[in-house]
Amino acid sequence: MKILVVTSLFPNNVRPHHGVFVKERISFMSRLPGIEIKVLAPVPYFPNLKISHRWQFSQVANREVIEGLDVRHPRYFLTPKIGMPLYGYFMAASLLPAVKKLRKEFDFDVIDSHYVYPDGFASAIIGKDVKKPVIITARGSDINLFQCFRTIRPLLTRCLNKADRVVTVSRALKDSILDLKVPSEKIHVIPNGVDSKKFHPIPQTEARKALGLPIEKKIILSVGGLVELKGFDILIRAMRILRDVHERQDLYLVIAGYGKEQSRLEKLIRSMNLTASVRLVGVMPHQKLFQLYSAADLFCLASSREGWPNVILESLACGTPVIATNVGGIPEIIRSDRVGLLCERNENSFAETILSALSKSWEYEEIIRSADGHSWDRAAQSVYNVLETAVVSYKEKQLSRVP
Repeated sequence: MKILVVTSLFPNNVRPHHGVFVKERISFMSRLPGIEIKVLAPVPYFPNLKISHRWQFSQVANREVIEGLDVRHPRYFLTPKIGMPLYGYFMAASLLPAVKKLRKEFDFDVIDSHYVYPDGFASAIIGKDVKKPVIITARGSDINLFQCFRTIRPLLTRCLNKADRVVTVSRALKDSILDLKVPSEKIHVIPNGVDSKKFHPIPQTEARKALGLPIEKKIILSVGGLVELKGFDILIRAMRILRDVHERQDLYLVIAGYGKEQSRLEKLIRSMNLTASVRLVGVMPHQKLFQLYSAADLFCLASSREGWPNVILESLACGTPVIATNVGGIPEIIRSDRVGLLCERNENSFAETILSALSKSWEYEEIIRSADGHSWDRAAQSVYNVLETAVVSYKEKQLSRVP
């Protein structure tokens, strides 16, 4: 089977950590027998002028090889912050020539699109034009956030109903898509996986020495883009409660990631006199994250919404228990208080839950086993099965229309 992946959520030479979870699924699927994959990972057009942070888009390579995958980065027209209802049409119009050109050398059987809008919307239009089935994978904010936009919600319904199959990474996302009047029988829940070769425990002291982290402290870790929905400010405020109210001077919060909230978080840390207890370490290379998880006593995630956060699976695979908000697909991962604890999204709840977790006796082997059932191999095979049935069904429909 020849598969064309279409998604803007994919790493590139400028942003090597962007959409790593999409790349992982595609990479594992490419290892299945009889599979050929090419990736179209479009980036917005921007001139080669340093007049905005968007200038970085102009530095993305037109084509590159990522872990053996042939990845092309065609440009698409985008009007930042305005005209969002038109983004899907803009992307479709921009990508269609690239798809038709690629098809001459790679006559793909199916389009595998990730992120519902605008990527999935554009793919549905392109699929109809080139007469190929389209599978759209919903990831999280493409449903949880965009369905709240009055002008975008009907576009989600339209493209999901046009898709031949829909994949969601959690049951919670499936329920949200059902609210968009998409038939249940076309929706398949296939959670993300974790690579146990990349994410595995190492001795805590060894990990801390390698990263230059304090040996004697209790380390609390959080990983993600520094954006408001991740709630890093909640964890920082929880640290002040733990220090000032509970007199825990032995705690050390490490936050790994980069984003527009960085300066605000740095100011918050200084205003609370927590510079000796909270550290922003920036972006950690994906291949070194296992050291960070292994160095921690607890992993915390204070998100306001999530699809299926891979950081939780990665933490569990390294034997580190998790504290997280009860949103999206998180309770589908943290199904037992033997591997993690759920709490409310505020600093008081996190402070109390952190104290409870630190006093709890954890079975670390059980924590690791809880991640074992979510391998990328299993996810890739499940997705392939959906793609295969979609291709067969599409061909049958085409034959039935022949007079």
